[in-house]
Amino acid sequence: MQRSHPVKLAVILLLSFVMFYPLLWMIGSAFKPDSTIFTDTGLWPRTFTLDNFINGWKGFSGIAFPVFFKNSFIIVVLAVIGNVASCSMAAYAFARLDFSLKKLCFAVMFGTIMLPHHVVLIPQYLLFYKLGWVNTYLPLFVPKLLATDAFFIFLMVQFIRGIPSELDKAARVDGCGTVQIFTRILFPLMTPALVTTSIFTFIWTWNDFLSQLIYISNPKLFTVTLALRAFLDTTGQSAYGSLFAMSIVSLVPVLIFFILFQRLLIEGITTSGLKG
Repeated sequence: MQRSHPVKLAVILLLSFVMFYPLLWMIGSAFKPDSTIFTDTGLWPRTFTLDNFINGWKGFSGIAFPVFFKNSFIIVVLAVIGNVASCSMAAYAFARLDFSLKKLCFAVMFGTIMLPHHVVLIPQYLLFYKLGWVNTYLPLFVPKLLATDAFFIFLMVQFIRGIPSELDKAARVDGCGTVQIFTRILFPLMTPALVTTSIFTFIWTWNDFLSQLIYISNPKLFTVTLALRAFLDTTGQSAYGSLFAMSIVSLVPVLIFFILFQRLLIEGITTSGLKG
């Protein structure tokens, strides 16, 4: 086996360090006192403390940080369920069923991927405001129930097209209808694509800041991202140490979720890209 060139290896290590430096700096700063975060430039803290984690876990305004974790998990779970259910049904319709204007509807759906979110931000806000949904979680997960994420629909369509259509025909011979074919035959076979959708939805919803900032103003309803922003006070003293400490804690659920389903994620992306 040919040995790696030492210069290439050194360049790769250097680039890796540059990419990971902000994360390493944040981890080191989480264990520094607030007064030394920006004066102690080293990655490893000279004065080691756990006060940032203790104070950050206490939260602010009498609201402990676990409350923000609970709020984020509520939104994430509902968003994942909504995306998996609605996008899988829409993908089944595009991949297996025949209906009028099917190609046009698929083209319009696929075209929404190229539509910037900011274009529809104001119309969506006005709609949700008139419905009385502002300062609730409804605008953050109800659209997921309507198959609004075209990327996941396209991902599942490609995956379903790779499943032999003979399975559908055999199921119809056995007396299965359209719904039964989807629920009993295709849906269990779509596990890699469903897991891929779940992971991306989990990460994107957990890290979402703009939508949550627009629709939520009650501190008791704050999610993790909004709570982290609250540690920065433009009019008073900012708790950077608590911010960095809770930022590290907030990465743990995403990291665990990704590690547990990493194999299925890679399988779902690979098979969806190759089949069709």
